[in-house]
Order: sequence, then structure tokens, then C-alpha cells
Amino acid sequence: MTALLFGILTIALVGPIPQALSRATWPMYAPRAAMTLWQAVALAAVLSAFSTGLAIAANLLAPGADGAPTTNPVDEISRLGWFTWSVYVVIFALTLVVGARLMYAIVRVGYRTRARRNVHRSMIDLVDRVDMHRDGRDIRILDVTAPLAYCLPGLRRRVVLSEGVLSRLDHDELSAVIEHERAHLRARHDLVLEAFIALHAAFPRFVRSRSALGSVELLAEALADDQAARATAPTTVGRALVACADATAPRGAMAVGGPTTLIRVRRLSYLRPVPLISATAYTMAVAILVVPTLAVAIPWLTELNRLLSHA
Repeated sequence: MTALLFGILTIALVGPIPQALSRATWPMYAPRAAMTLWQAVALAAVLSAFSTGLAIAANLLAPGADGAPTTNPVDEISRLGWFTWSVYVVIFALTLVVGARLMYAIVRVGYRTRARRNVHRSMIDLVDRVDMHRDGRDIRILDVTAPLAYCLPGLRRRVVLSEGVLSRLDHDELSAVIEHERAHLRARHDLVLEAFIALHAAFPRFVRSRSALGSVELLAEALADDQAARATAPTTVGRALVACADATAPRGAMAVGGPTTLIRVRRLSYLRPVPLISATAYTMAVAILVVPTLAVAIPWLTELNRLLSHA
């Protein structure tokens, strides 16, 4: 029963719940709380998946006639039956595969992203227009007419702008764009996005949600917009977003523009904190992590401790 509950919870946390959350409109009123909730859902999904496998393993090691855990597959098959034993083994193997895929995805995404950024950062530093620096040592300006406005996270972080963007913005709008990108760098939104990319790659396609990553990306942009709005003004940020709507960025970077620009500009018109929404989202985040643990994990840990005591 424990394994079944964990399995149902895992499927819900990687499919229906992210789908419902991605369609909701309230996260735009409380992006920080919504981001916390998304992270809680992702972490709970991983923990539930591993707990499913561990619960299955505990069932396979149920006590035999002498009270000691069974470790012989023949005894396990005799006790459980071929069908039940086969289902348990398949689910346990699937859990191990998901865990292995998750670790591989984390390493792969992290390595490739950082290698790509390092190469791009070196190129940016070579072609930087040093004579046009205006606001800080992390600014890099490219002598190109194409609209470019993005940041490169990492230890040697950069905010990259092009002359094409500079020509479109006044002083306040440029300050808003720079503050937006620096907000990404300070909050390390890139690490949050990498975690969701890895999680998306780890779970099988038939259960995972395709909208989770897009929703988290939108929330990261909303959080950066809020920081820029506090440093300048919401109307200033809105004008800057419209001016940079077609700005592009290389892979591994975070651009100020993009397909979500219209949603973000509209959001700035009603940019007001809603404490009740934030409190509810934080409460849900805690509940998603704590309640399943208390309701399901504790009984399973008690049973596992009993089995090990007879070993």
C-alpha cells in the first residue's frame, strides 16, 4: 500500500499537478511564492519516486517464516506470486532508471551549459567595446545593430548589450534592463532552470509535464521584472520590455525579451503584492513536502526498521 501511494503521488506530481499549476493565473500575482511552490512540487516528485522504489524493496524483503527478511528471489516469488513479484521488480527497476537518468541529466546539463557559457564569455570579452562602458564592470557592449540584451551567469557573470538595444532605450529604460539582468544573476535563476531541465529529462515522457519548464521560466522573468520595477518604475520596465521584445540570446543565456514579453508587460499594469495568495502558496509548498512524509513515509520507515531488527 505504501508503494502504491508513493507511486500515485509521483505520477500526480510530475503530470496533473504541474499541468494545473501551469494553467493558473494567480502565480503572476505572487511569483516568488509560486516559484517556491514549483520547487516544492519538483522536490516532492523526486522524493516520492525514490520512496516508491524503496517501499517496493521493503516489500520484497518482507519477513519470512522465521521472522528474518527474505533475500532469496525464490522465497520472494513463493510468498508473493509470480505476477506480484514481477510488478514489484519492474517498478523498482524503473525507479532506479529514473534516479540514474536524473543524475546523468544534472551532470550533462550542468557541464554542457557551463562549457557553452565559458566559450561565449571569452568571445564576448574579446569583442567588447570597452570605450562604451557605462554602468559597472560586468557590462559588455557589442558593436552590432541586432538587438541583444542578456546575461551570462556564473562566477564571471556578464550583462551583454548591443548597440542596437542601446539606440532604442533612454537612460531609465537602459537602467531597467541592466537591473533586470542583474536580478537574474543575483538570484541564480539559471540554477533553478537547470534543475527543471534535468527533472524534465529524467522522467518518462508519458508522465512528465511539458509546461513546467515554461512556467518556471516565466516566473523567473517576472521576478527579475519586479526587481527592475523597484529600481526604476513599472512603466519604465514596460517600455523597456516592449523595446527589447525581439532581443535574442545564445543558448545558456537569459534574454530580457522573448515570447512572454506581452504577458509580462500586461502584468506590470497590475503589479501589486497579494499577501493572501503568497501565504496560500507557501502553505501549499510546505504541505506538499511535509504531509506525504508524515502520512506515508513514517509508517514505511517503522516497517523497515522492524525488518532490519530481525536481520
